[in-house]
Amino acid sequence: MTAQHASPEPIGPVPASAMDVTPFKPSLVGTVFREVTPMHISRHAAWAAASVTRTVLTEIIDGARRAAAQEARKKLLPRDLLSAIDRNVELEVGTKWYDHSPTFHGLTGAVYDAEVVVPSRSRSRSRKPSALIGAHRFEAGVKKILRSQGATAAPAMVRDLDGIASTFLTDLARDAAMVVREGAGNRFGTVTLVESDEPTPPPLLIDPLRTPSARRGDRRTIGRDDVLAAATVQLFGGNLRQRALTEARKATQNTPAD
Repeated sequence: MTAQHASPEPIGPVPASAMDVTPFKPSLVGTVFREVTPMHISRHAAWAAASVTRTVLTEIIDGARRAAAQEARKKLLPRDLLSAIDRNVELEVGTKWYDHSPTFHGLTGAVYDAEVVVPSRSRSRSRKPSALIGAHRFEAGVKKILRSQGATAAPAMVRDLDGIASTFLTDLARDAAMVVREGAGNRFGTVTLVESDEPTPPPLLIDPLRTPSARRGDRRTIGRDDVLAAATVQLFGGNLRQRALTEARKATQNTPAD
């Protein structure tokens, strides 16, 4: 009898639409935004920000899984994170965290104790975002994404994913607030969303002298499109950005408006 070999486990990100998981609650997203700006964040904006963060973390974990698979490992280690970023520059997000993590000391030139504990600081009255504020709040969501990907990770790897999620969402909140203040059309152009099986349209030319704002809504509320415009800043191009925008649109289609 001929022995049958089991087919290798496929490596690839599980689409967000196929995940039975909501790792980053809109209430948590709202908390992060309030630490950055006094502006109100709409429900659609909170869901969009949660979706974009999930897509980014899913892609990072998938890249780390590929690196671990080359060493016949299933448990992810911090070096798998570095390998994933080295192979795909699109994954280099949440970079403020790099200054605080032993994993990235080779990139920043600083050396940290491998057992360093990064303290959580209280909320600043000036509302200035910090890479360290409340990073631990994302650990549960990170672990949910890991489980949805069929992966496990060493505590140090979970810590880094946790920190990257925190700083990425903080940066997203900061840029979304800036979009509201300055107008999406003035600074970032128009966000165009397409389905994943549709060709990506050519980039739009932005007129730097354009003065009328293309943004809709008041200047006190962050909306979904403001978050998507901010995502185009944080995710500077390529498949990850388009996938994040598409998944965010899907995530808000069935979400009740405010």
